[in-house]
Amino acid sequence: MGTATPITQKQSRNGKKPVAIPSGVTVSIEGTKVTMKGKKGEIAHEFRPEVTIEQEGNELLVRPVDGSGKLGLQHQGTTRALLQNMALGVSEGYTRSLDFRGVGYRAEFKDGTLKMTVGLSHQPELAIPEGISVKIEQMDIGGTKFPRVHLESVDKALVGQVAARIRGVRPPEPYKGKGVRYTGEKIREKAGKSGK
Repeated sequence: MGTATPITQKQSRNGKKPVAIPSGVTVSIEGTKVTMKGKKGEIAHEFRPEVTIEQEGNELLVRPVDGSGKLGLQHQGTTRALLQNMALGVSEGYTRSLDFRGVGYRAEFKDGTLKMTVGLSHQPELAIPEGISVKIEQMDIGGTKFPRVHLESVDKALVGQVAARIRGVRPPEPYKGKGVRYTGEKIREKAGKSGK
């Protein structure tokens, strides 16, 4: 009597690795909801019921719930990756930068809205969600001046989404590379038709 039943549920190879909690980060777990606080801010996420999350010392362990079958296995790895992103986000933050390359291209951030002048007949505006900080820097590289927009947040997915939406307003064109590109993104430029 009273012997613990062994865990028979299979575990994901990546999902069973513990997530280290960085120093200065506090974690609270309420059922399937996990909240983390760190020097860069706070983030909360509601996880799937097929997995359990436990804190042991300064590590978080994700296990599939017994009897959750394939779903528990699938969500164990995803949950671990999300927890890792949350821990890094609140301790270090995530940044993504975009370069506005083109004559007369400008970017202005005011009252939660990013206004862009990118060679279109209208001036596109994008509402930036709460939780993302925006900084605009004037760059001068090799005599070429252009604005660089820096996005920062504790939420990795949100930074990626917003950066993709900004780039989508005017993706770089393949002939002269004009448009909005990620900082460091290489544009494969095509040769234009040569008039003979």
